Amino acid sequence: MINIDFRKKMSDSWFSFLQVQICKSFENLEKNKITFSKREWKKKNVKEGGGLSCLMTGGKIFDKVGVNKSTVSGIFPKKFRSRILGAEKSGLYWASGVSVVAHMKNPKVPAIHFNTRFIVTSKEWFGGGMDVTPSHEDPVESKFVHNELKKICLQNKKNYKKYKNWCDEYFYLPHRGEARGIGGIFFDYETKDWIKNFKFVRELGLGFIDISNKIIHRKKNLKYSMKDKDKQLLKRGRYVEFNLLYDRGTKFGLNSGGNIDSILMSLPPEAKWK
Repeated sequence: MINIDFRKKMSDSWFSFLQVQICKSFENLEKNKITFSKREWKKKNVKEGGGLSCLMTGGKIFDKVGVNKSTVSGIFPKKFRSRILGAEKSGLYWASGVSVVAHMKNPKVPAIHFNTRFIVTSKEWFGGGMDVTPSHEDPVESKFVHNELKKICLQNKKNYKKYKNWCDEYFYLPHRGEARGIGGIFFDYETKDWIKNFKFVRELGLGFIDISNKIIHRKKNLKYSMKDKDKQLLKRGRYVEFNLLYDRGTKFGLNSGGNIDSILMSLPPEAKWK
């Protein structure tokens, strides 16, 4: 059995590597016109870790895209422990992961979200997923996204239908009675067989790069109107509502002493409400 320190090291190294690959891929889409700005941050207690936040704004493709990687440890506040698997008693945790939120300039190109993480308390597990939020309906795009994610799940003997349904249930705004987007997959508490789960997480990360590139290349040159842009900004309002009211990653980050700017990097640069 691979010991826990090795599992932490391997997961942490992979997330760092994946962050670099995603940033390179997105910079290539912008054709070197703009690049990511990078900012390192540390928790107040430096021994408890920190992260690297990469942000790119004002591009031809991306209005705003953040690619964050963090590795943190510490003790959860008592009121939050009951919500985290294995943290109920001591509250001790270690967590590493990478998260991406991309808001596009062209409203015909959907917003794309991805994250994967490895968390250790008295238990240990992988979690994450990918989902897509368009402001304009496109059945062909929706079918493509779900087919690609289904392939990755089936190749790793994962329950695609379960992950898809979980995503649909999770990315839902009950106060609006509507889904945030077209969904994707969402999973958490993958505790069995670390080696197989780690392989799945790696392949999902590489799959995210491939899927997002194909989505963007297909639509990046489409013409759009101010009416189209207005529709996108209204949809972004829903994105803001979900991430501030319901998102587990936002709550985890705030309760684990994460960097506020990095936690809220998922918010779009502009949004509208009627």
